[in-house]
Amino acid sequence: MSSIRTLKTFLAVARHGTFAAAGKEIGLTPAAVGLQIRALEESLNCQLFDRSARAAVLNPAGRALVPEVSDIVRRYESLGAEAGGDGMSGTMVVGALVSALMGAFADALWTVRQRYPRLDVRLFAGLSSDFALRVERGELDAAIVTQPPHPLSSNLLWTPLYTEPMILIVPREPHFALPARMDRVLESSPFLRFERNTWTGILVQEVLDRVDARVRDSMELNSVEAIIELVRHGFGVSIVPRLANVAWSQDRALRVVPLPGVDVHRRVGLLERARHSRTAFTDAIKDYFSQVSRQGSKGGTMPRVSAPARRAARRAG
Repeated sequence: MSSIRTLKTFLAVARHGTFAAAGKEIGLTPAAVGLQIRALEESLNCQLFDRSARAAVLNPAGRALVPEVSDIVRRYESLGAEAGGDGMSGTMVVGALVSALMGAFADALWTVRQRYPRLDVRLFAGLSSDFALRVERGELDAAIVTQPPHPLSSNLLWTPLYTEPMILIVPREPHFALPARMDRVLESSPFLRFERNTWTGILVQEVLDRVDARVRDSMELNSVEAIIELVRHGFGVSIVPRLANVAWSQDRALRVVPLPGVDVHRRVGLLERARHSRTAFTDAIKDYFSQVSRQGSKGGTMPRVSAPARRAARRAG
């Protein structure tokens, strides 16, 4: 029977794709990693990786094994917490939108970690569409993502946490001729578009369709924060989610322009497998937002994120 150490080695190789990178994470030489993987494959009587000179890529059998091995390792890590009786501990591997890490989710994470100091949360920033596959494979325990634009696999569950209205932002000091009539801004100004094939990008296009606007795409980016900064510096206009942690009304470099008759929101939620061993953590996150909602949060407006929460989110992982 394989040891927990061998199972952790398997997961490290699955994450990194090479024996060398996995070895750096867990403190083994590439040769030692290779020996453990071969021993695991022999005990299971099947090959788990397609190997080349530089890479070790999961094959279908290996991908199917990742969620099960992840659960075994996390259950083992949770034994100490259950014996000690002091609540959650061990490692949670969570994906999150950068805008969520700097916004409402940061405060939730800060609150949960304060309550369970033995809990280690490793955060990975990225895009919603990328996280869905990683959660299903078991590479991530959960992810904070926008609402999927298409039906999810039956193995996945998405729970809404909060909403952010989509807004039009324009620079106060543009490097281009900004029309006096706001109804012409989208059609004549350089447009900074969130990557159109992403889930947030699909919402941006929905807004443009609602106002029947054809835009002059100037740049296409996959970061809300980068787009906001470029607008502040006068390089274009954009449609973005109204992030909870941005003081929009006090911003001296940009302004929000109302879009009459447009009611499109980005819904942010928690994505997890329908069955997994770390439901205590995901339930704690969902409970936090339920309590905030009951305390009077309306229309997706979340409490302003505290400085400690922002620092904790940046340090985590």
